[in-house]
Amino acid sequence: MTKEIREYLALLEQFFSVEHSDEEKLEFREKLLKRIEFYQHERLIHLIVTMSFAVFFLLSLMMYLANSQIGLMLLTALLLVMLIAYIKHYYFLENSVQKMYKFYYKIENL
Repeated sequence: MTKEIREYLALLEQFFSVEHSDEEKLEFREKLLKRIEFYQHERLIHLIVTMSFAVFFLLSLMMYLANSQIGLMLLTALLLVMLIAYIKHYYFLENSVQKMYKFYYKIENL
């Protein structure tokens, strides 16, 4: 997903580096709007997953602090690593969609 978004953002940069007719801009704007909708959905799903992992991490941390078992410590560490990865990916998704909004507004103003 990250590679796909980066490629699409590069395509957006390329589109704005060249002049286009009004018809091309309208067509591109509609395509961009569809992509934004797709990535918004992706962003929502990743927010839900990220928040779920945060809750699971906190629950396992509380269980580990109460019981101090090695298995719970390993589970807590695994959930923390996964949570960090999800936060990093969600941050990328959020920033990428915000960039797409800016491109959409730029086309809208043309």
